[in-house]
Amino acid sequence: LIDVLGAPQALSPRASLTSSPGKETIKINKDAKGTVVVDGVTERWVSTKEELARAMEEGIKQRHITETKMNVESSRSHLLFTILVEVTNVETQRTNSGKLTLVDLAGSERTKKSGVQGGAMEEAKAINKSLSALGDVISSLTQKEKHIPYRNHKLTQLLSDSLGGAAKTLMFVNVSPAASNAEETASSLQYAARAKQIKNKVSRNDESQELIALRQENLRLQRMVGER
Repeated sequence: LIDVLGAPQALSPRASLTSSPGKETIKINKDAKGTVVVDGVTERWVSTKEELARAMEEGIKQRHITETKMNVESSRSHLLFTILVEVTNVETQRTNSGKLTLVDLAGSERTKKSGVQGGAMEEAKAINKSLSALGDVISSLTQKEKHIPYRNHKLTQLLSDSLGGAAKTLMFVNVSPAASNAEETASSLQYAARAKQIKNKVSRNDESQELIALRQENLRLQRMVGER
């Protein structure tokens, strides 16, 4: 995991992620309500759409890309941008909160077509592995299985509250019009068709200020205990 809004990385956007230095400090947890919380990641407070757009643009610039035989700027990583929104009724002091996670998934890749080698080939394998794990989660959700394998990969851990629970999931698919890519196009559409079958009970997140403060204090204490 790389925090693209954090301190400038020692690695350039076109360097290989397989050579990323330093110890990973980003941890994936869940709060008492089941919402994914990423400890150690950069958070930005924004109050206007312009501030939000600037933060998103900054993250996109740090995304890792490389050139392959199929794409001049091929994404070598997935990109997640999460927007947390809280609205408080000034009369009742009740707060509605929401979470919107925008995800740009790197596409699955056949190395024979892309021609990648070395570190880029390892990245392709990692991307395909993560997409396979995501496919397993989507399949389990649509079949309403008791066990959903979220913990099989960090990508699915990060997306667990965007796929299951009270979430509404939308997937947009970019496909190639070339006949030579017909097999990949069909596979991508089938992938999205499965995601469309996810049915969750969407509910409104409505809480009082007292309950919110209590949850925040409980989470703070849990983190203090975990750091000892």
